[in-house]
Amino acid sequence: MTEHIPIEINLHKKSRLLEISFDTGETYRLTCEYLRTHGKSAEITTSDIPVSGKINVNINSIEAQGSYALRLFFDDEYDQGIYSWETLYELGKNYDENWKLYLASLDKHHLSRGESDKIHKGPAIIKILYFMDKLIAFTQEEEEFELPNETNTVQELLESLRSRGNRWKRAFAEDSIQFTVNKEFAELFTILEHGDEIALIPKAK
Repeated sequence: MTEHIPIEINLHKKSRLLEISFDTGETYRLTCEYLRTHGKSAEITTSDIPVSGKINVNINSIEAQGSYALRLFFDDEYDQGIYSWETLYELGKNYDENWKLYLASLDKHHLSRGESDKIHKGPAIIKILYFMDKLIAFTQEEEEFELPNETNTVQELLESLRSRGNRWKRAFAEDSIQFTVNKEFAELFTILEHGDEIALIPKAK
């Protein structure tokens, strides 16, 4: 069996994702829920009943196990999962099928993923801080912005702002902008939630 070696591993706590890039050139973003419910410990693999109610689970920390695996410490106090490089690669490669089977198993046993703590009744409102005075003539330095339906990530927010017109398209081109969410640098796939503060900053030339 060919061994697949990670070359970069990043935990994105805000989005509850573990991002892993392998030496094959493939990159996978695995949700903490997926990793928690698809662990390889005996507690999980020997049970006919799937792990449920983990929609809000996050990873607190990661510990290397030699040069072959990771131990993941989840915030529900589960820390018995040792995830080998091959396990992580297979979980990424087969995500769609694994997740489909998992949801079917939950349904079969009348279980649920749990209720998301991201649910907010009413429109999700975020604050946008603009540091764009050299690129675009804004009339305000900040605004409260109601996220449109199906707008959940930084990338989708930028696309929504670009739709305001040509000067917005120029100012918020991906190669000219960087951003923070709640004062921490973020990625395009970072999930936005009600009450978040996002700062948009031009990249230095």
